[in-house]
Amino acid sequence: MDIFHSYVTREIPSAGLGLLLAAGSVETWQGDAPPPRAELLERMAESDALLCLLADCIDAEVMDAAPRLKVISNYAVGTDNIDVEAASERGICVCNTPGVLTDATADLTWALLMAAARRVVEGDALVRSGNWISWDPQLLLGQPLSQRTLGIVGLGRIGSAVARRAIGFDMRVLYTARHRNEGAEQQTGASYTDLETLLRESDFVSIHCPLTPQTRGMIGAPQLAMMKPTAVIVNTGRGPVVDQVSLVEALRERRLFSAGLDVYDVEPLPPEHPILKLENAVLLPHLGSADVPTRRNMARMAAEAIIDVMSGKMPAHLVNYDVWDHRR
Repeated sequence: MDIFHSYVTREIPSAGLGLLLAAGSVETWQGDAPPPRAELLERMAESDALLCLLADCIDAEVMDAAPRLKVISNYAVGTDNIDVEAASERGICVCNTPGVLTDATADLTWALLMAAARRVVEGDALVRSGNWISWDPQLLLGQPLSQRTLGIVGLGRIGSAVARRAIGFDMRVLYTARHRNEGAEQQTGASYTDLETLLRESDFVSIHCPLTPQTRGMIGAPQLAMMKPTAVIVNTGRGPVVDQVSLVEALRERRLFSAGLDVYDVEPLPPEHPILKLENAVLLPHLGSADVPTRRNMARMAAEAIIDVMSGKMPAHLVNYDVWDHRR
């Protein structure tokens, strides 16, 4: 394998960075925010490989600025930040890190679901404020989880893991997806249904579908109006799947009990965003995969994909297989 140069758009755990350093030269953007567009385009000119994050827009312009680029490795499962078609047209492999973050994201989904249902953040704020007077039978009443109905939109790896965790709460699980997942049905007892039925019957709705032209905005004002006023909606998938303007209105008007969000249509949220003023919204800064071993393993997988491509080996998690077929 020839020495190659990688550009990494953010500091990542040493488990991945060390592999790249051992295989070639590496330049890493040191800022907390994504590298400025001009910086990214300039650095691409001499890069053979790019390790990027979901916050980085990797489009045709970036690829055209990188005449040596052979592989784009995304430190994420989703690849909606990358123009995969443009990469395929230019013979560039696109890789991702699926599977490794399934349990971490499912765990966080339940953390958000429980926090939103039982008003955990509001309770924490009350205690810290010094305004908690005494035990009160009407204080911060929430919604129960046990023996309620959980609706899952998208029963892939993460959605299935969320469904497995529902067994411990003796919940009825409904799901909707492009295709039935009979294996997950047998494992979790989940029942396949259409989106409207799921929304009308669920006490909790959890979003886990990928962002595609078909799923963008699929949960809008009409869909939110179908949900129970006691329902909780959780999104740890992709922000634009839920129309955020309609969600804010439903929460503000108490047509929904609460929401737990880890993803948004714009990230980070601007300081004037109206959802920041809502007490019945639990908001996290895209922490789905943020536990120590998961982020370490993601770094390792992303680096291994680059090393595999540069050494002529098909990577384990290649998104655009057509590129590899043309190389053979």
